[in-house]
Amino acid sequence: MRVVDIITKKRDGKELSKGEIEFFIAGYANGEIPDYQAAAWAMAVLLKGMTDAETTDLALAMANSGEVLDLSDVVPVAVDKHSTGGVGDKTTIVIEPIVAACGLPVGKMSGRGLGFSGGTLDKMESIPGFRTDLTISEFLNQLGDVGLVLTGQTCNLAPADGKLYSLRDVTGTVQSIPLIASSVMSKKIAAGAQAIVLDVKVGEGAFMQNLDEARKLSELMVSIATLAGRKAVALLSDMNQPLGQAVGNAIELIEAIQTLHGEGPADFVEHCLVVASHMLVLGGVTDNEEVGYSMAQESLINGLAWGKFVALVQAQGGDIRYIEEVDLLPKVNVIEAIAAPRSGYLSSINARMVGETSCELGAGREKKSDEIDHTVGVKIFHNVGDHVQQGQALFEVHASSEADFHRAEQKIMSAHRWSEQPIDPLPLFYGVVK
Repeated sequence: MRVVDIITKKRDGKELSKGEIEFFIAGYANGEIPDYQAAAWAMAVLLKGMTDAETTDLALAMANSGEVLDLSDVVPVAVDKHSTGGVGDKTTIVIEPIVAACGLPVGKMSGRGLGFSGGTLDKMESIPGFRTDLTISEFLNQLGDVGLVLTGQTCNLAPADGKLYSLRDVTGTVQSIPLIASSVMSKKIAAGAQAIVLDVKVGEGAFMQNLDEARKLSELMVSIATLAGRKAVALLSDMNQPLGQAVGNAIELIEAIQTLHGEGPADFVEHCLVVASHMLVLGGVTDNEEVGYSMAQESLINGLAWGKFVALVQAQGGDIRYIEEVDLLPKVNVIEAIAAPRSGYLSSINARMVGETSCELGAGREKKSDEIDHTVGVKIFHNVGDHVQQGQALFEVHASSEADFHRAEQKIMSAHRWSEQPIDPLPLFYGVVK
């Protein structure tokens, strides 16, 4: 086979065979196929799409490009959760300790920021010493001992996806449904979780802009899981406004810590409890989402979820002083709240604009080699439907310079839209795909 023939075939909208996909992925994983050809192929996939069969073959090829874990020797059942990415989405940091505190082990290999969407690993690395590069042996040992792991994708698990994941971020191919579905599911299959809850974001601040696309992605990922012998459920969740208040890295970590202490924003807390309830059902702890919700809520109240988070940070080398006293975390030079210029109802808050502004401040990456600034970001103090009085704090900018602050102030202000008439609040969820 020739790589250029595979690229051309997909460019022309033809279906690739299982053998062609396996050849391409194996060649890219071992370095025989260069980034520029992989980028051309990814763009062809974005423009021409893939069939469900191609997407499943791609997911399995990437999973099988490295080691595929079997967690059944370590724990009876391990559950995982994945978000397709959003603005202010620090849910993993809260949900996984909640679920682990309820007795269901969680082993997660997470990712870094893609485009305007923040990455869990970047947020956790705000904690000095916290390791995100656990070996497979360390992953398995910690899962058995602590019941909770949150690390980066090791080079031995789905290595082809690890390379392609970084390439997509800087080649404008993040939004491809087949590439998203195969990327997510290759990692989940390789990491060995028997049950997977997928949090599929939809709206302005998500890669899926409309509900039909989000539902298609959800159905595709659940189908791939089923074919791979895993249990999966997908929740369609809103991302037309930031989730919670904080958008950044360290400031999102702080909000997650506040939530684990029972003090988080109401919308964010509710989102976390609903997702956790589905994880507890899928993992067999309960057969009822309402019971799962109550269990999750109790773990916040009694402090067990917080205890699990502390154990996670300790196990992975993090300095727990920085989570017990968050004022120790580094801060930017400029932190300033901006007042509402008028009174009225908020009719929209453009999540994408907020996410992009946070990235421009330094919280995200333009190319895969970029370093991020853990200290910068934005806080959005109100939700769509809220009535805000003139002069009331509307948002807050954390910037490294006055010039950055003023640029961000203008953009975040323009992300807010107003109405004289009452506006219904946005739903947290639009549906469930099983």
